[in-house]
Amino acid sequence: MTQSSDLETRIRRLEDRREIDDLVLLYFLAMDERDLPGLPYIFAEDAHLGSADGVFAANGLAEIESTYEGRFAVLGPTFHFSHGVIVGFDDDPDLAHGVVAGHAEVVRNGTTMWVALRYEDVYRRTPQGWRIADRVMSYMYYAPAESYAAVMKQDNRNLCYGDERPADWPSALTGGSLDWLRRFYR
Repeated sequence: MTQSSDLETRIRRLEDRREIDDLVLLYFLAMDERDLPGLPYIFAEDAHLGSADGVFAANGLAEIESTYEGRFAVLGPTFHFSHGVIVGFDDDPDLAHGVVAGHAEVVRNGTTMWVALRYEDVYRRTPQGWRIADRVMSYMYYAPAESYAAVMKQDNRNLCYGDERPADWPSALTGGSLDWLRRFYR
């Protein structure tokens, strides 16, 4: 590889990274604005949307839109914010993997809730730009604001659906391995 092509590759990766960062933020804004027409700017046409708890399992843009229509129907005001994204590029220059960490303040079925969330993503470059090709959501907690302190002390920290469910992570603070994350460092 020549010095010139190496520099071109590095610049392209920086540009790709910036576009993916913007894509992550665009997703959060679209959720808060209930922007269903904006979903094609975020998800690939054949994207998959899932969740660690198995509640979400949508394939393709039409199913993803329908999933969010249902979700938005039970939500009042929301504010999603990102703490950052780790992006690892695949050998294929049009494919990347990422982990997004974030929080949300939501009103769900009339209850104010706080949420710690993570998305494990696959990003794909399309003719229209980078899009999410696969997203799996998970929660450390999804708890009513007034009971946050008590909920944090238990394993069943997902109270999103009106019952107590186990948190997706960490179920126990055992000093686990970060091997799952190392795949993003290339």
